[in-house]
Amino acid sequence: MDQILSPDDSNSGIEGNRDTAHCDLATAETPTRDLRRIHCDPNFWYPVAWSRELKPGKTIATRYAGEPIALVRPTEGSVFALEDRCAHRQVPLSLGKVSGQAVQCCYHGWAYGRSGRCIDVPYIGKGKLPNGVRTYPCREQGGLIFVFPGDPERADTVPLPRLSQVGNPGYKVRRFGRPVGCHYSFMHENLMDMNHQFMHMRQMGQMKPRFLGQERGPGLVEARYSFARTSGKQPMGEALIFGERRGTGEKYAHRDVMTIRTEYPYQTLRIQTGDEDPVMDLWIAYTPQDADQMTNRVFGLLAIKRPKIPGLLDAAWPFLVAFTERIFREDRDIVELEQAAWNECGHDRNQEVFPVINALRALLAECGVPPATAA
Repeated sequence: MDQILSPDDSNSGIEGNRDTAHCDLATAETPTRDLRRIHCDPNFWYPVAWSRELKPGKTIATRYAGEPIALVRPTEGSVFALEDRCAHRQVPLSLGKVSGQAVQCCYHGWAYGRSGRCIDVPYIGKGKLPNGVRTYPCREQGGLIFVFPGDPERADTVPLPRLSQVGNPGYKVRRFGRPVGCHYSFMHENLMDMNHQFMHMRQMGQMKPRFLGQERGPGLVEARYSFARTSGKQPMGEALIFGERRGTGEKYAHRDVMTIRTEYPYQTLRIQTGDEDPVMDLWIAYTPQDADQMTNRVFGLLAIKRPKIPGLLDAAWPFLVAFTERIFREDRDIVELEQAAWNECGHDRNQEVFPVINALRALLAECGVPPATAA
């Protein structure tokens, strides 16, 4: 990776960027230049459901960018994914019945196998069968079900993402996420820009972030921060993450480094002290739901390092869940307000001055697909 901003340069370019931002406003109304109109690249593995949502012998309905997808879990064998429309009358296959390694439409009983091919129409036999439905490459990992909505021939060449500490007994993992009414780019910006800790003051006290620099490489942007508490008490949920109480004293200031990375199309956040194992390791993905990609479903894995006292984290887990849920709720509310403002304006009028967010926006535009191309 090439480092493009050093800590000493963390505020450089802010004044100079104002003219550029103003110029961008003039071109933002052009759909291909507006980041909020850029679609996700479908040639990656996207989570569409939690494994626990799909029971053996059952189907569920999911979605990627307006495409309805039926997930099928046979009683024996792995999950598979089909277009959620029967080729006959377009009734959702997710309402059907699992039979062996196939799913039967609830209307007339047409059956489709893993390949999407129609393998049986009960009232005409198996001699002359109609065309089938689209199938999606499908994998299951770390309690998530992924599909590959792009070119299926590329699926085997694209690795599944590495999931944060899943399966590591030294960590306890919280699985979270729900639909959020905004374009996925707002989510990337929100997590990457820790200056928005101002918004979380009621939950976390007053925190002063120090930007330590950024790195830019192929398909990724990374930012690093440290923090000092300037007033207020450390909430219990945060104390559980760090494994100890921390006050406003100098000895607690800027001890830990938070590293946030967008490695397209996923994001990670890691907090660690020196070379120690991270005390928190977050992996998160945003799967677009509607065709315009103005709503996404969040899938997050939040891994917390277990303290030395056995059972302590398990006993206190409800407090940590409540704390993180309050933070997530504030983030969700604010990005939905950003989306509402975009809807009213009809284009992106944001005047971004923070260099790392401008680098992130450029990355999302480079890696994404303009709507004309996506269509």
